[in-house]
Amino acid sequence: MMKCIWVVAFALFVGIACFNGVANGAGECGKASPDSEAMKLAPCASAATDDSATPSSGCCAQVKKMGQNPSCLCAVMLSNTAKMSGIKPETAITIPKRCNLADRPIGYKCGGN
Repeated sequence: MMKCIWVVAFALFVGIACFNGVANGAGECGKASPDSEAMKLAPCASAATDDSATPSSGCCAQVKKMGQNPSCLCAVMLSNTAKMSGIKPETAITIPKRCNLADRPIGYKCGGN
């Protein structure tokens, strides 16, 4: 039940961000804004708030895909959408390691974390 609430909250915040015109221009994630890309990481909601939670396979697949562009992944984890949904950036940035991704960017600094 709690997972469903997180997914709905995440979707709501992404919708608000897009409605307010956040998703324009090119940036870390190409033409998509980090706020709109954050929706793709909805399966990571529990792993991004609890550093002892095991990320789901769906979460790890999305992080692996998005992690091909570390600056985009970082921007998503630090986005307003992520912050509004209760994501802890210091916890979220540990997800690639917790997913045991061999090709994760090691030593990459994400914001101040």
